Amino acid sequence: MRQYLEAKKQYQDAIVFFRMGDFYEMFFDDAKIASETLGLTLTQRQNGIPMAGVPGKSADGYLRRLVEAGHRAA
Repeated sequence: MRQYLEAKKQYQDAIVFFRMGDFYEMFFDDAKIASETLGLTLTQRQNGIPMAGVPGKSADGYLRRLVEAGHRAA
């Protein structure tokens, strides 16, 4: 989480796609926005932090859809 929060500090105005294994995960408000925009299931970590993810192999399509919807992504 520390690495994600550091990346989010650098890209505060963007939805941060954070690579975790074979997936890109989004957390907090980024996860909520991505879930609504992309139709993803919003889940949560054990500590209650909202999260949503997409397979790494399909990330380009999801990124394109976010940008087309008017969001920035990093």
